[in-house]
Amino acid sequence: MSAYSAPGFLVPDDLESSYAPDGDETGRVAPFPAPRPRPPAGDGLVYRDPAMFAVVQRAERIARSDASVLVAGESGTGKEVIARYIHRNSPRASGPFVALNCAAIPEQLLESELFGHERGAFSGALGQRIGKLEAAQNGTILLDEISEMDRRLQAKLLRALQEREVDRVGGRAPVRLNVRIIATTNKDLEQEVARQTFREDLYFRLNVVSIHLPSLRDRLKDIPALVDHFIDKYRRESGRTSRQLSPAAMAALTAHDWPGNVRELENTIHRALVLTTDTVIGARALELGPPVGGSQQAFASRPETHDYAARSESADDSSRFFGRPLHLVERDVIIGTLQMTGGNRTKTASMLGLSIRALRNKIGLYTAQGIHVPASSAARMSTAGMNATGISAARTP
Repeated sequence: MSAYSAPGFLVPDDLESSYAPDGDETGRVAPFPAPRPRPPAGDGLVYRDPAMFAVVQRAERIARSDASVLVAGESGTGKEVIARYIHRNSPRASGPFVALNCAAIPEQLLESELFGHERGAFSGALGQRIGKLEAAQNGTILLDEISEMDRRLQAKLLRALQEREVDRVGGRAPVRLNVRIIATTNKDLEQEVARQTFREDLYFRLNVVSIHLPSLRDRLKDIPALVDHFIDKYRRESGRTSRQLSPAAMAALTAHDWPGNVRELENTIHRALVLTTDTVIGARALELGPPVGGSQQAFASRPETHDYAARSESADDSSRFFGRPLHLVERDVIIGTLQMTGGNRTKTASMLGLSIRALRNKIGLYTAQGIHVPASSAARMSTAGMNATGISAARTP
């Protein structure tokens, strides 16, 4: 979540205000909240690079309007943080900020989560549920990873935005909406439109104004400020004494490619603080590994499954990545890291700079494709326990 899906970039404040809508079932809503004095520029964000100064200035101008916003950028660049910043600096700041991750909720549940439902609308609907759109009444709703939404729901969302009203699942009458929409994506939505996986009309409805967040490798001057921020954050959480990075460690950070962006940087600093007892953190404690395209010894030295063994015949042959589609290279790296960690999902996600949710989504995709994925230790223990129980049961007279 300043680039940024990582937590900790916002000044602590009660951002998660009540989700209770100000409207009622008849569709009446409270008037648009009166403007409030804006906080100082940069409030809650950590940045020093000119590239991010331009982003924040654009966000401040956008915040003053009520236009829909599309925030684009790689995973871990801080799209949700900039969305919260826009809300905090907008006339809607006194209203709720409601976030919904479209990729984290199964398709069959996302409609009810977004639009709400009435009692008895479907099996298991034991009571009325207010959807996220209604919960954001007079405030802002963040639709995170909007590109992952099914096209059928895209059509329903488009109608809700155009008509400014929402139809609950099983409802008899629409409910009026007074909500600002901010959507985020780590994909090129124009390409998704061309592939017909995303509706063109919804794209134009969301992309009234847009913000592109640069990757961390494109804003290297932010790294020292972000490092100081994370060291201070985890020092306060753990109650430990202050730490600092050696010049060699800082040089290693600025030389790293940061595929996971700020989220990966935060994980790196957190790991170094956990593993280091010295007041000065050296480059070795960062455990950044070889640079992109460097030695793959760590992966090749471990047993492989599926077709990965054939690709690891030469431990130092990084050329096996050349000319291959990026999604296949990513798959090999993820599964290779899972093998290296013994199937530990949390450690794998941390090493690769991914959120645990993103890693699980990718593992689910690989499994659906019939690709073997190393099981977690918990899954192996569960399987072993079931097998042992079965054996015992078979031996019982």
